[in-house]
Amino acid sequence: MDYEYMSIPEFAKCLGVSRIAVYKRVKSGHIEAKRIGRNFAIPKKCLAQSVGGELDEAGRRELDRGVKRVFAEYGGVVRLMGER
Repeated sequence: MDYEYMSIPEFAKCLGVSRIAVYKRVKSGHIEAKRIGRNFAIPKKCLAQSVGGELDEAGRRELDRGVKRVFAEYGGVVRLMGER
């Protein structure tokens, strides 16, 4: 059977991330999900959006902050890797 929804563990496995990471994104509203009892059902359409969807303004700001933090903490290492 092919269902229209996925569980958090199934979604996490498809993305290659932890189920906790997906759960946090669901709780913060970044991933659409329906609550069914104690579990969440995530529409399969959200998988395509999570993998290759266009970033909204908040997503761009979050990505920029992450990149700046990585370069602030590991800039020397990143530069050395680029020289290889």
